[in-house]
Formats: sequence, C-alpha cells, structure tokens
Amino acid sequence: MSLTDWVVLALVAEEPRHGFAVAKELTPEAMLGEAWTVPRPLVYRALDHLRDGGLVAPARTEAGAQGPTRTVYRATRSGAARVARWLDRPVDHPRDVRTELLVKLLLRARRGRPLAPLARRQLDRFASVSGGLEQRAAAAAGPERVVARWRAESISAIRRTLEAIATDDT
Repeated sequence: MSLTDWVVLALVAEEPRHGFAVAKELTPEAMLGEAWTVPRPLVYRALDHLRDGGLVAPARTEAGAQGPTRTVYRATRSGAARVARWLDRPVDHPRDVRTELLVKLLLRARRGRPLAPLARRQLDRFASVSGGLEQRAAAAAGPERVVARWRAESISAIRRTLEAIATDDT
C-alpha cells in the first residue's frame, strides 16, 4: 500500500469518516498535512482502494453541507489490525523518516499511544546504518564525500531526534 493508503486507513480507523473529512485532515494547514499532504482526489482514490481490499467499509451515508450525500467509512477488523501493526513498525530507510515515520509518530500521538517504543525500534533499525555512513564519509573524496557527509549528518540528526523522543516520552 502507498503511504497515502496507510494514512487514510489510519484516519478512518480513528473514527468513521467521509472522504471530505479525511481530506481536510491532510491539507497543508492541518497538523497531519504538515507532514503528509494529500489532494482530495487521491483521498477518494485511497478510500476506493481500501474498500476494494476489504480494509474499510461503508458505515452510513449523511447529507453533505452543500453538496451530495457523503459515504462515511469505518475500518474493518482487518483494516484496524493492519494499521495498528503498521503504526508499530519502524521504517526501513532514513529517507522515509521525514514522511512515513513522522506521520506514524503523529498518528500514535493522536491516539494517545506512547512514542518511545517506536523511537527505540527505529534507533535499533538504524544502528548499523549510522556507523557505516560515518565510515563512508571519512573515506570518500570529491563529490562522493559531499553525498556521504550529507547522509552521515542526516542519520545523526535522525538519531538525536529519536533519542529525544524516546527520552521525552518515558
């Protein structure tokens, strides 16, 4: 599933919602939208995909404030279980921290779930990466050194941030 699919599923699992309400949560002005912005058509596409996959189901319809009737979706038992597991799983690559991990941390906080366990699992996942990037940065020369140093500094900042989250959340 795409990150958009996961985020839409997580929002519907929080409480039954229609697509417009989900899309509103993912505008640049909304807290989640600061981490992951999704245009309304993609929210509706994700809801269709999740419905077709049996992860959400229509719960009811309600009249729109100014438009057509809206379908309110709820997470199925399978959808709720999958999103709960996803929220516990660290990301595989440092490039996914800015998007996927940040969204997971925000969604966990919204649910009142502790952040420290995920931060610690993520630190463990990146432990070997950090040392390897430092070694590459020290050994590289020319343009390769620029990229290697950038990656080493990025993982260092990620590590410091995760350590702070793990400490603050205990």
